Amino acid sequence: MTSRVDSGSFRDPNGFVFWQDGSLYRQVNTSYEDNYEHLMESGLYEVLVTRGLLVPHEEVNIQFPQPQLAHKVIRPELIPFISYPYEWCFSQLKDAALTTLEIQKACLDFGMSLKDCSAYNVQFRKGKPVLIDTLSFERYHEGQPWVAYRQFCQHFLAPLALMSHKDIRLNQLLRVYIDGIPLDLTSSLLPVHTRLTFSLLSHIHLHARSQKRFAEKTVDMKRYKLSRVSFLGIVNSLESAIRKQKWQLGSTGWANYYQDTNYSLDALAHKRQTVAEFIDRIDPSSVWDLGANVGMFSRIASDKGIPTVSFDIDPASVEINYRECVKRKEINILPLVLDLTNPSPGSGWGSEERMSFTERGPVDCVLVLALVHHLAISNNVPFNRMAEFLGSIGRSIVIEFIPKSDSQVQRLLRTREDVFLDYTRQCFESEFEKYFKIESSVGIRDSQRILYLMRRR
Repeated sequence: MTSRVDSGSFRDPNGFVFWQDGSLYRQVNTSYEDNYEHLMESGLYEVLVTRGLLVPHEEVNIQFPQPQLAHKVIRPELIPFISYPYEWCFSQLKDAALTTLEIQKACLDFGMSLKDCSAYNVQFRKGKPVLIDTLSFERYHEGQPWVAYRQFCQHFLAPLALMSHKDIRLNQLLRVYIDGIPLDLTSSLLPVHTRLTFSLLSHIHLHARSQKRFAEKTVDMKRYKLSRVSFLGIVNSLESAIRKQKWQLGSTGWANYYQDTNYSLDALAHKRQTVAEFIDRIDPSSVWDLGANVGMFSRIASDKGIPTVSFDIDPASVEINYRECVKRKEINILPLVLDLTNPSPGSGWGSEERMSFTERGPVDCVLVLALVHHLAISNNVPFNRMAEFLGSIGRSIVIEFIPKSDSQVQRLLRTREDVFLDYTRQCFESEFEKYFKIESSVGIRDSQRILYLMRRR
């Protein structure tokens, strides 16, 4: 048997994640033995798993990849799709933050604490945030400071405050700062009025100032004692600060798309029916919906029980989509923010700690609905590059072609010269047939649009 250590799992000296025969495992090193056994024997693990806060695992008896360091090997439940904080909408990041604090409060009841509060340790499982790092816990000793306090502020409170008080797009700073947005940068970007809010003043502005002061001189942190009551007070204060962060959706270019479209009711119903029939023919085990808007067509797949990732460039559309998921308690759909012309890259050490968008594929089926004309005309992506890319991420695609005569395409051409001589159905089919077999094409009733079912060659 050959084992492959996950490229993003090298920073923790207490263990690592590895793949073997298609299954995911985590080695627990002897350096973490005491903390791991306390987590399992104290009852904390059972409580967290029962409450859906920690991913469950089972202990397995397999060969250790690094036997000289090993205590045990566990097999955690596999998360269907790994996402990252800079791909989450506002409410997803907020829910992940509150979940982390809920876990920390539960820890204190069992004599433990979180030593890591990285947002990357949280994933979305069955529609809800869950901690996936079983090695994030350590025994709590009265008086010790919370070592993960700064990390929590940088990974959760800082981006949420910036999104709430400055600009929703500032969560993209998490793509640049893999260890969380620096507090001094956050403090400088936040409006002056946030200094009048006690929680932001203490956890962001004054926290940033104290970081700078401690960096300029040697400080013996062992001198600082934090009682359990004070510890819990910090956690409660952070929870209050997180809950107070709000974002008003407002009006965006895409959140109201279906109220400003040229589909008739009959055309929309026919499109939904055809997409559903194509999905049934493909019978995929997974679906990605590119340019999903608020997830109308994503739900055709997810309502069939198919795990579906619903991508859109507009944070308001993704926010609406996620709120609907929470409201309906949907477990098969994951809304994410994605700019398809600049998708999430590989990042971290060696550009391998965080997977790129394409590395998380290929997927059985990709929905590409009402998107081709935006890519071709608004972003100058030619059909051959489009087809090549979609062929690299999807085994099958359901794709919509919208001709120039369509009013939505005409709207795009009003603001620029029409230099798109190859934007024709014939060129579209010719370029896509180099990578896909066109299995079916259906004209949408009461429109000039065409839906295609294609399978990768």
